[in-house]
Amino acid sequence: MVIGLAAALTLLSASAETATLPDDKAWMIRMLACEGDGVRMEVYLPQSVVFADPGMRAGQTVAGYYTLDLTAANKGKGLEPARITMSADKKTVIVDQFTRGLPPTHIPVGGGTVDFDKRFGTGAKCGPFQAQDPNFGN
Repeated sequence: MVIGLAAALTLLSASAETATLPDDKAWMIRMLACEGDGVRMEVYLPQSVVFADPGMRAGQTVAGYYTLDLTAANKGKGLEPARITMSADKKTVIVDQFTRGLPPTHIPVGGGTVDFDKRFGTGAKCGPFQAQDPNFGN
């Protein structure tokens, strides 16, 4: 028990200087933002995929994250892994929330109204994919 306590104290006393940051492949960028009634959904992808030439390829599936922001309802903002697929015709982004067993959500690349989670995410208005586009919201 003393050895376990000593090991725990050693780990807890490690300085911030020894903390490692994720490499470039792990950095995420928001690529899709949606708003529903009192809720906000966002999709994040690795910047290594986003900024690769030519970006996300037709038919490509990547690991990303989906957020469900219920802060307005005092329930916080969850972050969960999701599979994000660009359709073969590059007209639809498919968000597969596989950890919750929900059916995949198909979102038009140019934006549109979709249903995510039937409990919170129905009638969500999504902006265009790659929301950091300078024309976003115009």
